[in-house]
Amino acid sequence: MIPVRKFLTAFFRRSHLTVTGGSCCPVPNSASHCSQHSVSGWLVSASAEAQAALGIQAMTSRGAARPNGQSQASKICQFKLVLLGESAVGKSSLVLRFVKGQFHEYQESTIGAAFLTQSVCLDDTTVKFEIWDTAGQERYHSLAPMYYRGAQAAIVVYDITNQETFARAKTWVKELQRQASPNIVIALAGNKADLANKRMVEYEEAQAYADDNSLLFMETSAKTAMNVNDLFLAIAKKLPKSEPQSTGGAVGRNRGVDLHEQSQQNKSQCCSN
Repeated sequence: MIPVRKFLTAFFRRSHLTVTGGSCCPVPNSASHCSQHSVSGWLVSASAEAQAALGIQAMTSRGAARPNGQSQASKICQFKLVLLGESAVGKSSLVLRFVKGQFHEYQESTIGAAFLTQSVCLDDTTVKFEIWDTAGQERYHSLAPMYYRGAQAAIVVYDITNQETFARAKTWVKELQRQASPNIVIALAGNKADLANKRMVEYEEAQAYADDNSLLFMETSAKTAMNVNDLFLAIAKKLPKSEPQSTGGAVGRNRGVDLHEQSQQNKSQCCSN
């Protein structure tokens, strides 16, 4: 009979999973994500692609081992995050890259909004993002306040090859500053950085605008994954974690498809110790 450890090790190698006896070893480019699973007492870290292929639901669990051998996070905080921007700037592609590590060359337009979740690990805290990816078409503009109301963070996305999308991004920032939560963390993302040879919006111009409006700013590429995880990690670091945060009422709780199983079902409180 094949020993259980030897069998499982061979199986997970074929499935692109990293298996160790008693520790979690994240796959490359996913160190900031917290997706661990216990299989016969072993902790398994899987790439998003492998998780999807095997039908594994990612989950964040307290007490799971970290790469440095220390206990994972003692506190879990949930924050509502919304993506805004003109149609076809790559909002859905950014979220897909962040949540599942995937990129589709031809991404269908979002209808209304899509709901996903993903977590990042800080030193002593797991930050779980409840992400609302909104449609960019003008006919859905009137629905936007329903999604950014109560949000603790927002990413306003524009296409660096299209000056009009940058102008539209400025309009979204003004709307958030006027109508969203006073302490909302706003990030400006210049997407499609892989098309720098077709650039119409200069980096310095966007950086100056971000500085003038106290925004986080990064140029990103959903296609190459450039700065995608870093953007969400920067937002996570800037969010307050000392007090419970509201997730914005009913919107964001019972709609859409949640790609991650929650470690706790109580959503009325953001942070638990």
